[in-house]
Amino acid sequence: MYTFDWLARRAVITPAKRALVDAATDRRYTYREFDARVNRLANFMQRAWNIARGDRVAVLALNSSDYFEIYFAVNRLGAILLPLNWRLAAPELEFILGDAAPRALIYEAEFGKTVDALRATQPIENLLVLRDEYEYALAEALPDTVVMPRLPLTETQAILYTAGTTGRPKGARITFAMTLYNAVNMGLAIGLTNRDVTLNVLPTFHTGGLNLYAMPTFHAGGVAIIQRTFDAAECLRLIARERVTAFFGVPAHYLFLNQSPELATADLSSVRVWMQGGAPMPVSLLEQLAQRGIVVRQGFGMTETSPTVFTLDQENALRKAGSVGRPVLHAEVRIVDGEGRDVPTGEIGELWVRGPLVTPGYWNRPDATAQSFSDDWFHIGDAARCDDEGFYYIVDRWKDMFISGGENVYPAEVEQVLFSHPAVAEAAVIGVPDEKWGEVGKAIVVLKKDATAAQADLLAFCQGKLARYKIPKSVAFIDSLPRNAAGKVLKRELRERFK
Repeated sequence: MYTFDWLARRAVITPAKRALVDAATDRRYTYREFDARVNRLANFMQRAWNIARGDRVAVLALNSSDYFEIYFAVNRLGAILLPLNWRLAAPELEFILGDAAPRALIYEAEFGKTVDALRATQPIENLLVLRDEYEYALAEALPDTVVMPRLPLTETQAILYTAGTTGRPKGARITFAMTLYNAVNMGLAIGLTNRDVTLNVLPTFHTGGLNLYAMPTFHAGGVAIIQRTFDAAECLRLIARERVTAFFGVPAHYLFLNQSPELATADLSSVRVWMQGGAPMPVSLLEQLAQRGIVVRQGFGMTETSPTVFTLDQENALRKAGSVGRPVLHAEVRIVDGEGRDVPTGEIGELWVRGPLVTPGYWNRPDATAQSFSDDWFHIGDAARCDDEGFYYIVDRWKDMFISGGENVYPAEVEQVLFSHPAVAEAAVIGVPDEKWGEVGKAIVVLKKDATAAQADLLAFCQGKLARYKIPKSVAFIDSLPRNAAGKVLKRELRERFK
């Protein structure tokens, strides 16, 4: 089976239909205009840089409509997109560039110093600065039609490097099949059509920024609004102004929306789907948002699964609060024990998944690929359970679990309780060494503005809500939790700081 150029098809089917809006600049493109800009960029890269099938093209930029022009233009040449995390330091980016060896780098001027540092060690042939240079290149490029080569769905479309929580980051190979099946899976799960308007707030170097819901929106023929960086007040204004119908965020986004003074008067009447993923969402926050009329459906996925594996349906969003739902249509999952055997219903085990949504492996890392698969089953690395109705729950990351006195403690469970305390804005729990118990829990807490609480208050609050071995032995108060660009709490930084 071969892939097709979605955008080129849309430019024929619905040429005058609005496709893409850049919220920062208010640039608005129809599918015909979007396709024409992509075509010119593909011509430029082909003629000026000789970019061809299999070449990597890196991007170092914040969210913009340009990002998706680059994505489609790179794909149109059969080349591979290499999104770079702009939060990384130059030495971290050096490793990625050395590993993926891109032939070109497109970047924003504000990252000029980083690029200068990278050029001292990395032989990047071709450079292009967004805005002025980029627009000049498009204006001067030929408008001749560039036709995507006949590519199998198994061809690598992009390389997305994981956060690298242990050791060096790994480049997950994203195939055309993965992107296609995510568009189908998500489209079916939320009923996405060409009438939908989605607001995209996750960073575009991340799978969520590309695929929740921008790429599924283009597949369906809808409108994707791109917010440069997330800001709660601006997000609410965009939802009202653009009549957004579907929104996806991580727990941090919903936390900031819930805390925003503008939420009380925001017009959210156009939104029919609120979805969440990326990390466990406190049930108390789900309940608070539901009281404001925002019923959030939870889901689960990861870079290596393109990303969506589970979604919770609207009807059960509150009844099954805390569940990530059931598997999407084109995915198969298992929960297994340490020997790879299926565990009984209700028991905790490791989550495995297989199907066309799963990466074929990691770039230049056959060792990591081999370690991540058992036959064709991909090891998610999360502790999960399934209830008797077939709803799945992500208990925690296996690596975040710690053992206290011989008992497994899953921090996410403890964090749910702490978050329900009226003074707590955010909470993270880690295991720290203890002479008696091996490890014990330590809670790192951010208090709400003007709220007060002492360690004794929070530990007493946990009494009766958790087994004694799960209750943290100490609490540290900080101003904010360290997070990556996707909103996930960086537990490794907390472990290093509070070891």
